[in-house]
Amino acid sequence: MIDDLDRDILRHLQHDGRMTATALAAKVGLTVAPCHRRLKDLEANAVIRGYLADIDPAAVGLGFEAIVFVTLSRVDQATLEDFEAQVAANVHIVQAQRLFGDPDYLLKVIAADLSAYQRFYDGELSALPGVQKLTSTLVMKNLKPGSGLPL
Repeated sequence: MIDDLDRDILRHLQHDGRMTATALAAKVGLTVAPCHRRLKDLEANAVIRGYLADIDPAAVGLGFEAIVFVTLSRVDQATLEDFEAQVAANVHIVQAQRLFGDPDYLLKVIAADLSAYQRFYDGELSALPGVQKLTSTLVMKNLKPGSGLPL
């Protein structure tokens, strides 16, 4: 279980994952050694799952984004496992959630442009195991990307 001090550490790291242990300790009111120890405990217990760079998709030629709702024709264990494994392995599917109700899944897909997305849709999304129906919604604007958890 994490305490208020751990939450404070996490709050600061969500906004600046590259913050040094010295700067973090100063922000949360600890000396470096106990702050570093808490940080290592949060990492060891997988509260902190990793550190990532926040890359602008458009700056690397991937400025097209679609939300895809997926309904499966079968929901047996083998189909679910195969579908989820292929989704997890696909680099253009950057987020995926299994949902209660209909549809079964929500996928966030990135591509270079509409033509690239159409090729991906026709060649890869429609070929995923058990797919009965795909519904795409094109993203006009990201209002709140990666805002972090409300700690």
